[in-house]
Amino acid sequence: MSFNIALSGLNAASADLDVTSNNIANTGTVGFKESRAEFADIFATSQLGLSQNAIGQGARLSNVRQQFNQGQFDFTGNSLDLAVSGTGFFRLSQEGSISYSRNGAFELNRDGFIVNADGKQLTGFTANTDGNLTGALGPLQVNTGDVQPSATDNMELNANLDATQEPPALAFDEENPETYNFSTSTTIFDSLGRSHLSTLYFVKGAADNEWQVYTDVNGNISAPTDVVFNPDGSLSTVNGAADPNVDFTFAAADTAGVEGANDLDITVDFGGLTQFGTPFNVAELRQNGFTAGQFSSLDVESDGTIFGRYTNGQSLVLGQLALARFPSPEKLTQTGDTAWVESFESGAPVLGNPTQSGLGSIQAGALEQSNVNITEQLVKMITAQRNFQANAKMISTQDQVTQEIINIR
Repeated sequence: MSFNIALSGLNAASADLDVTSNNIANTGTVGFKESRAEFADIFATSQLGLSQNAIGQGARLSNVRQQFNQGQFDFTGNSLDLAVSGTGFFRLSQEGSISYSRNGAFELNRDGFIVNADGKQLTGFTANTDGNLTGALGPLQVNTGDVQPSATDNMELNANLDATQEPPALAFDEENPETYNFSTSTTIFDSLGRSHLSTLYFVKGAADNEWQVYTDVNGNISAPTDVVFNPDGSLSTVNGAADPNVDFTFAAADTAGVEGANDLDITVDFGGLTQFGTPFNVAELRQNGFTAGQFSSLDVESDGTIFGRYTNGQSLVLGQLALARFPSPEKLTQTGDTAWVESFESGAPVLGNPTQSGLGSIQAGALEQSNVNITEQLVKMITAQRNFQANAKMISTQDQVTQEIINIR
């Protein structure tokens, strides 16, 4: 019987060495999770129970348990190298087959899908052409084409008009600086993405706390906007109303440089104007139009949102990757290539946005390295080797005992 017991010990030590060897071999594998060999003793039982002097029958490998503790990050600078900081797995799809991984080394294929080295597509919540997330779960695709221009339809002004100014002596003429007190300019865009200079001219009125503002696009001057302030310098009325927004239309056919585009319909918000006894100052003059732009780069935020950056300074949401967590990740079924699939014992996945529902955050430009501690594995290797040698010595000892019995005359 000692032969069988020692043989089970050899098998257990050999399995321990195999697990340790696999861990060491994958020290450099991105997203790899080390395993731990777990053993149980063997005891023969019967319906009649056990006697008090029964002896065990050896040991067996009861489980190989994976350890999902966090691995160290290797910062690469590649925007599609992604690492999960905390709980969660990337969800991958290949021809409808779903798998999960911690290996975030991704790239774009020729169709713009985000894929790993095996061609499996990263899935998440897709976005429409306007950059709004739809909530639909599917493979994430990056549109590397141009972003269309957007005509300016809103301008916001935040400025202070000097209350010590005097009305100009001459009627307003944009070509004569002596006919207005201040001016400020910004670039706006038509529906074709062409840029135009828009200038606002401020003229102190004859009445107290009253100003006229002329809006110009490429030399085309609008009717004046009457702006009245309260005695404390705050804005009172615009064109006699409390609403600070004024609509302007510059007809494309009549406005130089805008021909061929749609009319410029612009709403100017004068709500940020004040009149204090301090020098003229423009804190902000913002407009919402932009020209066409070419794709330049890709950014992934900590919540998994994927932004396309374009040469016109704009950004567009292209999607948001999804993470999955499991009630019992140790029970996931390994399929190789640092991938797992759902099993009955693991439980169904819970999908969500990174940083929410107990899921970790995304670190872009980094890869999670193997969580194998090489020093710890070498110690385990020595221990398993000693166990193997001890069981081998037990077989040798039992052989000597058996030989002595054979030699009895």
